[in-house]
Amino acid sequence: MPKVFQKDGYKFFFYSNEGNPREPYHVHIKKAENNAKYWITPNINLAENYGFSSKELNWIEEQVIENIKLIEDTWNDFFSE
Repeated sequence: MPKVFQKDGYKFFFYSNEGNPREPYHVHIKKAENNAKYWITPNINLAENYGFSSKELNWIEEQVIENIKLIEDTWNDFFSE
């Protein structure tokens, strides 16, 4: 489970074995028991939410947008090996 980054207790990561064929770029977010998944391509879009409030989701989406390059680079680095 490669971690992309962590901020204010929110962990942004992806799973190394998710989907066959592999799903497109996406990132999972977890804090305590809450978790969400955002598609990165073709557009940043909430795929799943389990427990986060709309205020938290807005903040999370801002973090995804601000860190899009880091997310994509981490994904590419991991899966190109």
